[in-house]
Amino acid sequence: MAAKTILVVDDEPKIAEVVRSYLEKSGYRAICAHNGNDALRLFEKHLPSLVILDLMLPDVSGEDICREIRKTSRVPIIMLTAKIEEEDIIKGLGLGADDYLTKPFSPRQLMARVEAVLRRAAGDEPLTEELRFNDGDLVIRVRQREVYKRGAPVSLTPNEFNILLVMAKHPFRVYTREELISQALKYDFDGYDRIIDTHIKNLRQKIEDNSKTPVYILTVHGTGYKFGVK
Repeated sequence: MAAKTILVVDDEPKIAEVVRSYLEKSGYRAICAHNGNDALRLFEKHLPSLVILDLMLPDVSGEDICREIRKTSRVPIIMLTAKIEEEDIIKGLGLGADDYLTKPFSPRQLMARVEAVLRRAAGDEPLTEELRFNDGDLVIRVRQREVYKRGAPVSLTPNEFNILLVMAKHPFRVYTREELISQALKYDFDGYDRIIDTHIKNLRQKIEDNSKTPVYILTVHGTGYKFGVK
């Protein structure tokens, strides 16, 4: 099996080379970019399985790169950031990133995040082939990891798909934020439970007719969320 390609984007060459070294020791193929323009060029050329993206770049911001990638791809993205404010992290995840790590970080910790994100993106649940709701208004194809709204494909990030699938498998069951973090993200998320709120907001914008009056992703005040059908 060919090694998975991972794009490392960081304007500090020493950090990029350390990350590259650890990735290659773990059996991955790593390519590095030190600015945003090179990152987008290499992304189009190599179509990597995962992107490790520093938010502080000299030309194009990491946020803008994330936006560009999300226009055409659901590839997993791990943000590297020196920003530790909750709002900055939630903003990055709201743009479609799947995980984040604050600088300075341990390379071993990054490798654990890489493996966890790739596992989630691959999807290890060979469950029901297809989930259909409201006479086919919403369709989830489990094995293909595809979602359709009235027959049109919906582009979800790996985390958004996992959260939707966890909830849709058990309609009307109430999930706390902590349960969604552990079951959908598959490990203890070292962050803020408001991250789930950001993913829920994105999901509603993508699968609901009106995100202000949702039918599928329902809030249970004081507890969490549940999946509903008409």
